[in-house]
Amino acid sequence: MLSPVQAFERFRANVLTGAPGLTEDLCAEDVVVDMPFAPPGAPRRIAGREEVAAFTAAGRSALPVRFDEFRTVAVHQTADPDVIVAEYELTGTTVTGHRASAAFVLVIRVRDGRVAHWREYQDTAAITRALTNASA
Repeated sequence: MLSPVQAFERFRANVLTGAPGLTEDLCAEDVVVDMPFAPPGAPRRIAGREEVAAFTAAGRSALPVRFDEFRTVAVHQTADPDVIVAEYELTGTTVTGHRASAAFVLVIRVRDGRVAHWREYQDTAAITRALTNASA
């Protein structure tokens, strides 16, 4: 039975080992992932454990980045013990050697020890700049 903080820490560990951050074993069967600021062409919502796992695995394998540092800025407890808000910065190195960082805010809801809802806000401009430099 994972708490929201433990789920965030597992996500963090996965990212730093090169695995997809949000894995099937972390997710409730009916998990929903929302990404309100997803870049054009990317889904803003994914529902279901298998769909989320497939999306995160495909996304990780498509990124030409090695994640080097995951700096947790803050983890905020909420009035609901099943929900946290995490602020973090992710730094990586692209295949061309370009090093870049992007900021994220994540809201995690855990139910029965698994992630039931994941809402991620990304600095898409920083990610786009990093990936553009990766191919330059």
